[in-house]
Amino acid sequence: MKPNICIICARKNSKGIKNKNLIKLNKKTLIQISYEQAKKSNIFDKIIISSDSPYILNISKRLGFDLIIKRPIYLASDRAGKVDAIKHALLKAEVYFDKKYKNVFDLDVTSPLRSFKDIKKAFLIFNKKKANNLVTVCKSRKNPYFNMIEKTKNKLKIVSNKKSFKSRQAAPKVYDMNASIYIWTRNSLLKNKLFNSKTVYYEMPVSRSIDIDSIFDFKIVKFIYENKKIFRKL
Repeated sequence: MKPNICIICARKNSKGIKNKNLIKLNKKTLIQISYEQAKKSNIFDKIIISSDSPYILNISKRLGFDLIIKRPIYLASDRAGKVDAIKHALLKAEVYFDKKYKNVFDLDVTSPLRSFKDIKKAFLIFNKKKANNLVTVCKSRKNPYFNMIEKTKNKLKIVSNKKSFKSRQAAPKVYDMNASIYIWTRNSLLKNKLFNSKTVYYEMPVSRSIDIDSIFDFKIVKFIYENKKIFRKL
């Protein structure tokens, strides 16, 4: 019995793209793509979905999820935190299956370019380093120590101006969280600790790190998804 549970969250409302979680790539919805990646990784005891949408929950039954959870309205608004929805789903699942899970995974449906191998590799790092939690990242294109600016009153300045760097290579390395894979121990999730002394990361290439938040993002993801052979080594 695997002590891992995968929780996939899919709200019905979205601002940038209408019904974003149901858009399709090669005739598969983003929800189906995430479910199949989780299934193929073969590391989960249960794969469940949490949604406030009766339609999403209905089609999820046909996909094969082990449990579908109706998310309450107070956890489905724009202001509601996703971690709270994950905690809600975990506790509901533990009651339903009458067991507690050691590790909790969140696969964001708007990051369909990850592979099942990314899930397995992230989990290997998580276990090897005996972490409390893991986030996935990619190299950032901009660096706040060198070429990111902010406006304060009537002045522009580098975001972090504690020390001046003459080149991007000399500046400290920074990463973008790519919102693809999150892993927590059960205790870490319930304590709401995203970053602590035992947080680790798994770095993914930029080509598998695009999070769909706009039509522009979707068009890029669609091109990459439908031309995987071109981007396989990137």
